[in-house]
Amino acid sequence: MYMNEQTPRQIVKELDKYIVGQSEAKRSVAIALRNRWRSRQLSKEMSDDIIPKNILMIGSTGVGKTEIARRLAKFVEAPFIKVEATKFTEVGYVGRDVESIIRDLTEIGVRMVQKDRLAGVQEKAKKLADERILDVFVPEPAQSSNPLSRLFGSEENGEEKKQDDDENQPKYAAGREWCRKRLENGELEEKVIEIDVADNSKPVTGMFAGSGFEGMSDNIQDMIGSLVPKKHRKRKVTVSEARKIFTQEEAMKLIDMEDVQEKAVQLVEHTGIVFLDEIDKVASSSSSNGADVSREGVQRDILPIVEGSTVMTKYGPVKTDHILFIAAGAFHVSKPSDLIPELQGRFPIRVELKSLTKDDFKKILTEPQNALVKQYKALLSTENIDLEFTDDAIDRIAELSCEVNESAEDIGARRLHTLLEKLLEELSFDAPDMDEEKFTIDAAYVDDKLSDIVVNRDLSQYIL
Repeated sequence: MYMNEQTPRQIVKELDKYIVGQSEAKRSVAIALRNRWRSRQLSKEMSDDIIPKNILMIGSTGVGKTEIARRLAKFVEAPFIKVEATKFTEVGYVGRDVESIIRDLTEIGVRMVQKDRLAGVQEKAKKLADERILDVFVPEPAQSSNPLSRLFGSEENGEEKKQDDDENQPKYAAGREWCRKRLENGELEEKVIEIDVADNSKPVTGMFAGSGFEGMSDNIQDMIGSLVPKKHRKRKVTVSEARKIFTQEEAMKLIDMEDVQEKAVQLVEHTGIVFLDEIDKVASSSSSNGADVSREGVQRDILPIVEGSTVMTKYGPVKTDHILFIAAGAFHVSKPSDLIPELQGRFPIRVELKSLTKDDFKKILTEPQNALVKQYKALLSTENIDLEFTDDAIDRIAELSCEVNESAEDIGARRLHTLLEKLLEELSFDAPDMDEEKFTIDAAYVDDKLSDIVVNRDLSQYIL
């Protein structure tokens, strides 16, 4: 389970479905993933010495850095977390400490393994949930309500009680079977019943947020939870809703959470991926000073995590030696060489992502599995409007995106979102009241809506 067995070619092919261009970056991450699989095939002594080759992606915003890492983790089913380096502060300052990255990653790993285990016991949990629903409709025959009869009751009373139970049993079984048939036939789905549900509210959450003691809040909650019994409350729900609640509760009883946590820690240690975005924002040039002390402190704190250390989490110690780190930054103001030398050495693979061209924009609009044009068509189809883009319209939108990126700030593919929102603003507003079933957007329509804004550079800086 969760072993990255895909070949580099398969990984690149999968990434091509969602990301246009950037073949060099795709190849680098695919090789890094495959090398992790290769190391797991070796002897333990050898594999422990082979550490993953971390990657530094360099490129302006909107060229696909984050998307590559996100799609990669989803495809290989690995615990993945995206964090921004600017959110963390040097130890001693107010803010989050870098070890919280690994704690959060472990939490994601636990959820992944738990979800997988829950899927394996769903059928059994549904059967147990139906039994609990039947208990609501046909409760078991009530026992003797007089507790003293157990102490002072004669043998005759005991025999009478046994006789009553024997008489009630067939009625109870028959009623239960009748309800079971109705439940299986779906006749009771909308019937409202009253059930007992566990109260899972956590009032202490967030008590230590941002203070460097995030893990302490969870530990306190766990400690209190083990000392104080769980509260239950009454809820009135339909049978179909009750089945969902009961199925979830029964499924949780069927899985071994200790085993889940143990497997999750192993999963994080061997297949975890951490994406450190905005790494250039904590790089400081040698000529500057002031706040850069804190920036260098963040780099120094990140260093032990990247080079391999043990982080204590509430699920036990997690070793970071074999976690893959992918750092990314635009590096407009600073350079990769402005990072501290020790951190530079921990990112041996450097990939420069290219700025997007007009052809890239055209492909982004139409080729990916959920391309932007397909998204807008689907959105407006909910209003019974068949939206069509002509080839010359696609060409013109791509051309205008390039022009604005060159004249203003280069924000990559995000420029397409801005242009398309402006282009379809009027149509999206009027769509619910329109009688037309088909609406075609051509180059003339694009020029009518966008050309004036693109030409007026001052205006385009605010609108596009």
